[in-house]
Amino acid sequence: MATKKSVTQQSISSVLSEERLFPPPDGFSERNSIGNARALARLRTQAAANPVAFWEEQAQRITWRKPWRRALQWKHPHAQWFVGGKLNAAENCLDRHLDSWVRTKAALIWEGEDASQRTLTYQQLHAEVCRCAHALQAYGIQPGDVVAIYMGMVPEAVIAMLACARIGATHTVVFGGFSSDALRDRINDSNAVCLITQDVAFRRGAEVDLYSAAATALKKTPSIRNVLVVQRSPLQRRLKPGRDEWWHQAVARHEGSHAAQAFDAEHPLFILYTSGSTGKPKGICHTTGGYMVHVATTMDYVFDISPRDVYFCTADVGWITGHSYIVYGPLSQGATVLMYEGAPNYPGPDRFWDIIARHRVSIFYTAPTAIRAFMKWGEQWPKRHDLSSLRLLGTVGEPINPEAWMWYHRVIGQGRCPIVDTWWQTETGGIMIAPIPGITPTKPGTATMPLPGIVVDVVRKDGTSCKANEGGLLVVQHPWPGMLRTVHGDDERYRQTYWSDFPKARGREGWYFTGDGARRDADGYVWIMGRVDDVVNVSGHRLGTAEVESALVSHPLVAEAAVVARPDVVKGNALVAFVTLKAGAGTDDIDALRTTLRNHVAVEIGHIAKPDDVRFAEALPKTRSGKIMRRLLREIVSGGTVSGDTTTLEDFSVLEALRAGEE
Repeated sequence: MATKKSVTQQSISSVLSEERLFPPPDGFSERNSIGNARALARLRTQAAANPVAFWEEQAQRITWRKPWRRALQWKHPHAQWFVGGKLNAAENCLDRHLDSWVRTKAALIWEGEDASQRTLTYQQLHAEVCRCAHALQAYGIQPGDVVAIYMGMVPEAVIAMLACARIGATHTVVFGGFSSDALRDRINDSNAVCLITQDVAFRRGAEVDLYSAAATALKKTPSIRNVLVVQRSPLQRRLKPGRDEWWHQAVARHEGSHAAQAFDAEHPLFILYTSGSTGKPKGICHTTGGYMVHVATTMDYVFDISPRDVYFCTADVGWITGHSYIVYGPLSQGATVLMYEGAPNYPGPDRFWDIIARHRVSIFYTAPTAIRAFMKWGEQWPKRHDLSSLRLLGTVGEPINPEAWMWYHRVIGQGRCPIVDTWWQTETGGIMIAPIPGITPTKPGTATMPLPGIVVDVVRKDGTSCKANEGGLLVVQHPWPGMLRTVHGDDERYRQTYWSDFPKARGREGWYFTGDGARRDADGYVWIMGRVDDVVNVSGHRLGTAEVESALVSHPLVAEAAVVARPDVVKGNALVAFVTLKAGAGTDDIDALRTTLRNHVAVEIGHIAKPDDVRFAEALPKTRSGKIMRRLLREIVSGGTVSGDTTTLEDFSVLEALRAGEE
């Protein structure tokens, strides 16, 4: 049976205060699809009274081959949405646009790290997806078979995902930076029958040999029958005969038309693996109908998207953000998606700003980790470029600290672009909490309020609602369309991980526990305080370490911070801060800076949150999606061995450097 850290304390102390408020720009208020604040309030009220009816109305956004019989079938903790309905996800992203002017506009603008470019119109992307669908069917791939995709950020990754969706194959995308062991484990867990990969990917000017890593993994993956290889390098290598085939040869021999088959709304669309506290990653399962409704709705509400937008999301397709907000969400709405292959600082720290200026990007969606890196590199880099095409900025991946939010607003948005700070998870499928641009006043550091149709609360362990500014546990109290359906091959793990903290009781249906601590302020805005695992008990106070990190980053010398706890015989836990300084912020007196930063936290949020120790690091251990792996830092400061799943760690040398500092 799967285990998880149980939550025993009633509430979490919140010590961060943020009073700055930014009203929505007038231009957004004029074009928002909802209308005005009064209309949004009515919509929230109606959706809260009947979430199912709300989502039935939103389901009109997508194309159905057959209408559903029942919008929601709920048997705790399993949901089925739009039962009996039939559709095709690829058809919703491509075919539905072919009878309008959208067919000849760019669907995908791709830029390689080496500055090479490709543009595919909706017609052209449709033809490529059809050819790939034929190629997969020629391999004997049937609806329900699993296809693994192990690639970099190239157009063929998107084509492969949509081709799988077109024929009813379930795709599992494995991030191209993962090791051969990580790929092997995910292939074997999903029982994939085909692998789509490429010879090499490019990252910071260097070749990443994906094919060799795949070949190593495939030595112990008996379920794989066929391998399709995209050629990215001009140097053609030898492939394994009888199993492997070049993409350009296998796909080109098929025609660019293909009759998309309709599948049940609950047909599995993809499996996406996310790290767990145990050594085995969790295969999160998402199905077709509800997921497509969720991402289509949020593309409109949160991003105010239109076919005339050039939309740049910096995530990798190997993560849920890439699935929902590079592929299925924006393409279903007919937008132009800009896809970039490489690193944000290659060949220089202004690569993103150069891309935005040249392609006239209007919507930019990135991670707080990236924003803090931009801050560290200096604002002289974005100031070299014309960013006037931007009209909306977004953040995703983790809570954004107020100072990073303000820098993003001032330097990148030039004070005129609303920021949509979005909270959601791999498990939720799409955005759950975010402002509505043009309507919702924003505050630096909060994702504001749940979207209409999303029923969340901040509660104590006994399920009672927390008071304003009382920290508690973030739960979702009603099923939503984009929710995960189970953990692949391990339904008990699904039950234990997400539904065991607030089971059915006293007439309560049972709630999904997000794993996050949060608080609601007096205006009803939700402030994410970090993972419950990152909440520590110091002298009887439960503190969210995200707030302490935010206070540290507000110091002008600090670029990034991570705060964890180590056992302490007096306090119960002592706070240890790992700090990365901004470029050029060196000091001759580290002890003095350490004292300065400790006192800075005391002034910002209170003496109780003052770190007991501040350690300086060149870099922090992060996943390849940019999230700090605080679990590893906790293990380091506690003197224990690093255990659990580390396959998502981006750079093992960072971990080794921190370990060496302990010795």
